[in-house]
Amino acid sequence: MHRFNSAFSRRRFLQSGGALVASAALPGVLFANTGGPNRLVVVILRGALDGLAAVPPYADPNYAELHRELAIGAPGTAEGALALDATFGLHPSFGFLHDRYLAGELVVFHAVASPYRDRSHFDGQNVLENGLTKPIGTADGWLNRALAALPRATGRSGERAIAISQNVPLILRGDMPVISKSPQTTPDVDEDLLARLADLYSKDDWLSARLSEAVQTEKLADGGTSAGAAMASGAMPAQPVKPVAADRVSGAARMAATLMRSEGGPEVAVIEATGWDTHANQGGAKGALAQRLAGLDQALHALADGLGPLWPQTAVLVVTEFGRTAAMNGTRGTDHGTGGCAFLVGGAVRGGRVIADWPGLTRSALLDNRDLRPTLDLRSVFKAVLDEHMRVDAKTLASRIFPDSRGTRPLPGLMRA
Repeated sequence: MHRFNSAFSRRRFLQSGGALVASAALPGVLFANTGGPNRLVVVILRGALDGLAAVPPYADPNYAELHRELAIGAPGTAEGALALDATFGLHPSFGFLHDRYLAGELVVFHAVASPYRDRSHFDGQNVLENGLTKPIGTADGWLNRALAALPRATGRSGERAIAISQNVPLILRGDMPVISKSPQTTPDVDEDLLARLADLYSKDDWLSARLSEAVQTEKLADGGTSAGAAMASGAMPAQPVKPVAADRVSGAARMAATLMRSEGGPEVAVIEATGWDTHANQGGAKGALAQRLAGLDQALHALADGLGPLWPQTAVLVVTEFGRTAAMNGTRGTDHGTGGCAFLVGGAVRGGRVIADWPGLTRSALLDNRDLRPTLDLRSVFKAVLDEHMRVDAKTLASRIFPDSRGTRPLPGLMRA
């Protein structure tokens, strides 16, 4: 249902762990035990994806003015968005995702966020993964708690979940027994660590300046991969942003698919991708962010190809800790924001839809006069997938997996019957 008002202020599209790390020339591989015949993959984009670039609201009259050279044009224009409907499109780097949308296998969520509102990478990722309203209060993650609640298939034994991650991510930590092994190689830059340091030092001018100097001196930025993280303190000058190698994320996706397809292979996977903190030189239809999005699109394509006959029973959640500012900043990038986008794709998904209670991008509609205002809690999506796809009962979802979310109901009808 589409509904407009004269000021375009609202538009509605409400349609209705255990782990084992294996070595590889990728982040570590972690396993856990779960149950159920369906497959679930969670892709965490660390650093905060710009949802207004990934899913441009091209018909919002304030979008181009705020996002300026970072804005993506309307479908049909040069380097314009891939059309979803009369308001939203996909970034032109998302060719595979657009194909899945047209095939009815992609749901796009916009103006979505976790309950977190304070714009720290470290705390935002904790809330995204612990399933609570605050960054502290539990040492385990919502997916680990869900693993313990999933029914075990008759005769099923062995590892039933996997994460491709440099360390055990919080989302998979918990009572499930964990066995780990260090990977053979690590990424060139630990962007998550730098982001956490930047958040830690942001209130101390001297410390934040020293962090900026250290990054520059050691050349960890090497074209700027970590520039965005260090710029959280406002201390680092603009630098080019180094794209995340597409083959790294695609390789992780292929590894996950291969293991999930193996005899008795895991049925749940978590994949991490860093490098989404685009404070400087973000780019629009082309540039650093476009290359990252292309790498993500290729990885999702590789995952689907690798899963092959399992794809019809697979759901893939793509999420990030928060969105980015509606307006371009002074270094041709975007800063930490609030509302953003998320994706649910897979053969088991009842897709071909955009779900957004769109608040608009007028100055009065923005959160704190700077961010897209979130109108959908990510936990509504998580609950729906766990309920409809993985068959976790509603009582367990409310009491054990998301214990402080009684007012957050699952979105109905996201999965095929």
